[in-house]
Amino acid sequence: MSDTMITAARAILAQNDRGTYTVPTQGLYPFQWNWDSCLSAIGFGHFDEARAWTEIETLFAHQWDDGMVPHIIFHEFDDGYFPGPDVWRTGRAVPTTGITQPAVAGFAVRRLFERARDSDMARSRARALLPRIAAWHDWFFRCRDPRGTGLVAIIHPWESGRDNSVDWDAALDRVPTEGVEPFTRRDTQHANPAHRPTDDQYNRFIWLVQHFRDLGWDNAKLHDASPFRVVDPGFNAILIRACADLAWLAETLDMPEIAARSRAQADKGIAAMETLWSDAHGQYLCFDRAIDAMVPSQSIGGLLATFAAIPQSRASAIAQRIATLGEKLPYLVPSHDPSAPEYDGKRYWRGPIWLIVNYMIADGLAAAGQTAVVERIVSDSLRLIDRGGFAEYYDPMTGEGCGGGSFTWTAAMVIEFLTGERQPA
Repeated sequence: MSDTMITAARAILAQNDRGTYTVPTQGLYPFQWNWDSCLSAIGFGHFDEARAWTEIETLFAHQWDDGMVPHIIFHEFDDGYFPGPDVWRTGRAVPTTGITQPAVAGFAVRRLFERARDSDMARSRARALLPRIAAWHDWFFRCRDPRGTGLVAIIHPWESGRDNSVDWDAALDRVPTEGVEPFTRRDTQHANPAHRPTDDQYNRFIWLVQHFRDLGWDNAKLHDASPFRVVDPGFNAILIRACADLAWLAETLDMPEIAARSRAQADKGIAAMETLWSDAHGQYLCFDRAIDAMVPSQSIGGLLATFAAIPQSRASAIAQRIATLGEKLPYLVPSHDPSAPEYDGKRYWRGPIWLIVNYMIADGLAAAGQTAVVERIVSDSLRLIDRGGFAEYYDPMTGEGCGGGSFTWTAAMVIEFLTGERQPA
């Protein structure tokens, strides 16, 4: 069964491969997405190391001069997606968006490096990437943490990767919609509208894009100028983990300046994460920097914090919280608490399960010794493939596949779940 599933997963990666980058799925997402590519590279690494490195190198070839790595690169024209380059207008030779995504590249590069069968190639390609990844991390702390707290804010829900999470509702409600240019959504032509963000949310998403565009995409200004500034524990955990992994790589490759800076960023971030912990909720919460208040929303972002080296007591509490969720649901891990009134098991990030998040949570909990919960998460992830195919995401109650089909990073995570345990990590 596992060999058949791996074969099917590899076929999806091949289907969505565009030579030097992958698209998440045909039709719905026809370009290169930032964290999709990095996580997909982990899947490629199991059977084509060179192609895995190329995926990440292609992404960083489009890094901005200030260090930012954009969330979408529009390699080829395709009018099947909105908003396209004509909306973003970032002025790049190869068009990109003007916002970023979770900084998972440092983690992905370490995973490829540690598992390398061609160690000479891995050392060469990692050494070339490390300064670029370090520059991206430096950009985060310079432009998204201007007060030096140790934690960064996202300024658009799309940056989180969790576009319509309940976590953003209150902050997004403060974003105006006046002056939004007329547009036609394309996503609802490829996927069930009931599985996607609402039209009202899209109006606010586009207002933010226009607002940043009017500011010339000047990252020295955008943080303070955005009405949406939220510190997401999951987003920060990914960045902190990437900083720690980059420090390890830099130490291994004799790049001491990057190692020292990355280690300091990771250590400061871990300490600062404690400000987001809620005993009452048994997990980390988001913080709305615009109004200086916690966001009492029990979403997956607070559970994803396990991906970083958080204290054992916190990892244990989160493992218990996930185990409790598992008593209510046949499949783990939902992107929102099913007992909350806002829960919607089929609407994008307001309830459905995403295998990439399952993978990162399981990875973090495994390091913390929470074996039983990890086994449940991995088992449920593979059962979802049997039930719903290689979908974008899944209903936690029924296991139905939702959103796009033949999804690249879902396939990559299946390869990783089934093959990764046989290789050093």
